[in-house]
This record gives sequence, C-alpha cells and structure tokens, in this order.
Amino acid sequence: MKNDADMRLDRFLSKAVPSLPASLCQKYIRTGRVKVNGRPSSRETRLNVGDVLSLYINDEFFSAPTEDNAWRRIDSVKLDIVYEDANILLADKKPGMLCHAGGDGDASNTLIANIQAYLYKSGEWRPEAENSFAPALCNRIDRNTGGIVIAAKNAEALRIIDEKMRMREIDKYYLCLVHGRPSPPSGRLEDYLFKDSVKNRVYVRRAPEKGARASITEYRTLASKNGLSLLECRLLTGRTHQIRAQLASHGHPLLGDGKYGSRESVYAEKHQALSSYKLIFSFKEASGILEYLRGRCFMLRSVDFVEKYFDSYVYH
Repeated sequence: MKNDADMRLDRFLSKAVPSLPASLCQKYIRTGRVKVNGRPSSRETRLNVGDVLSLYINDEFFSAPTEDNAWRRIDSVKLDIVYEDANILLADKKPGMLCHAGGDGDASNTLIANIQAYLYKSGEWRPEAENSFAPALCNRIDRNTGGIVIAAKNAEALRIIDEKMRMREIDKYYLCLVHGRPSPPSGRLEDYLFKDSVKNRVYVRRAPEKGARASITEYRTLASKNGLSLLECRLLTGRTHQIRAQLASHGHPLLGDGKYGSRESVYAEKHQALSSYKLIFSFKEASGILEYLRGRCFMLRSVDFVEKYFDSYVYH
C-alpha cells in the first residue's frame, strides 16, 4: 500500500505480524521464510508500491497482541525466580512492572507474560496441547510495589492456593520505609477502608461505615535513622493499598508514596518503599498436591530500598 512504501521490511513485519517477536522476525528474514517478489531479502530492504510479500509464518503470530498471547512477543524473559517446583513458581516482581496487562501499556511487559514465556521456552508449558489452563498468578501486588508473587503451573495448584489464601493459611509479610518513628514501635492497626474505584484510592475510617471494610495490619519497627523507620508489616486482611493508606493515616506515610503521602523534601524516590518480602505457607488443613509446602518460608535476601537506607540490616 502507498502508506507503507519506502518502509523497511523488518519494520513492516512488526506492524503486519504484531505477535511475532523481533528476534524471530529477523531469523525468518535471514532464513528466507520472508520473500519479497519471490526472492529472499534483507531486513533493510525498502518496500515499494506493488511489492508482493510471501510469509511462511505460523498463523498465531498474526493475531493482535492480547494478555492471552502476549508471551509470544517476549524475546528475553525478565524474571527473577525465588523458588520453583513442578506445581508453583515464586517470582520477585520488580517495581514498575504490572502483574497483569492494564489499559496503558504493552501486554508483554507484565509478570504473567514473562512467566508464561519462561515456561514455554523451558518446555514445561505447551499451549497447543492445553485445552483450557494457562499458567496463572495466584496473587498480585501494585505496579510500584515489589516482592514475591505466586504463580500456579496447573489448575489444581491454582485451586489450592486460592483456597489457602481465602482461609488465610498463607502469611504475607512486607518491608517498608516510613517517615518518622512509630509509637509504640510495634502494634496492630485496626481501621476501616473505603475504596473509591474511580480515583483508585482508599480512605481510612476509624469506625465502621457503609461501604468500608475492616482492615487489620500488624507492624513492628526493625530500625530507625535519619528520620526514617524500617518496618515489617503482616497483613491480616488484604485490602487495596492497605499498608500505604493505614500507615499514612496514622502519621507515617511510606517513603516515595505520592498518593498517600508527599513529604519528600529530602528524598526523591520514584516508587513507594514497599516490598512483599516473605511468604509462609502456614497450612492448617489438608493441602493435596501442595502438602510439601506446609510450614515452608520463602524470603527475599535483598530489597533495594533496604540496601540503600539500612544497609546493615540482616534479613530474617
């Protein structure tokens, strides 16, 4: 077409075959699976009006990228694996990465897409042989929060983890940096959170009210210096922005949190200093194929903001 005239061959293919990874595109051109007017061509070939392209490329690559097929576009997997076995995978999601695709970014730049690409490349997952199940996340954390996310490799593992989370048999611990020094140094915050879905923000209430849900967080101060405190928080409920909103409402907003606190006169952090750093599988009831996880603890051994502000802290 006229609008595509003088476009380089590889750039045209990236538009015409949207799910084809860039490395595979270059390979197909190099090996002659892409021909221009019946002849192999280089990636620098400029297209002219009337050129006929012959593409020997699998049909699935012609589908528009969606969350379901975004893993196909991934050349180099971005994945920090904390633990893996035949049923589950624990990944350390980095701040800035989405767990699932949103409406404002590349669906392939998500944690689930990278996990699926990894399992496909390793040969553990074959989507063409699966009738329904695809590797899935069992929990999620905010884009700008880092830490451990659980992925299920099969439907039974997903069902069990979902049930254990619902029954609160998986304990989640977070590390965070807050402004000030909490008093008392350890305690339990019990509030009610009202969620405004339009603004993607929650509001803390001290007493019950219509639409507000109970929110309980245990915390303990691990260290304090230079106007900041390192806290460990344990979630007893799982509300949106729970730790961020509750601590801010009690006078200790998280470092770098522009939504619930903006006292950044000295520090200039782009993300809230919050990491889901530890999981304990505290199963109380039967856990089927995941019984071997009962009582096991998995923990990050390094968290960026801790290393930056409390480099002498020993993880435990």
